[in-house]
Amino acid sequence: QVQLVESGGGLVQPGGSLRLSCAASVSIFRIYAMGWYRQAPGKQRELVATITTGGKTNDADSVKGRFTISRDNAKNTVYLQMNSLKPEDTAVYYCKADRDGIGYWGQGTQVTVSS
Repeated sequence: QVQLVESGGGLVQPGGSLRLSCAASVSIFRIYAMGWYRQAPGKQRELVATITTGGKTNDADSVKGRFTISRDNAKNTVYLQMNSLKPEDTAVYYCKADRDGIGYWGQGTQVTVSS
């Protein structure tokens, strides 16, 4: 079992920044991929960014150049630095870990971008 706890969400004005954290209950060194997804009201959950154990990242086109995913294996934590936030970034952000073909999800953290 892998338990994931997200934090760092909140209310921010357009153009602002937030950093989300995802703390895992186990060592993430052996977890192949970790990532961030988001779900806005009335929409399907979508990929934001993923990162492999080797540090290879994959970002959604909508966040390229604004969001950066990173991982600290020593702290068992994955981060999502979000800059130049837009109202359309408003969503619940979820952390996901993939290990041995099984996906584990966190409970989500709300990000609201509004003036």
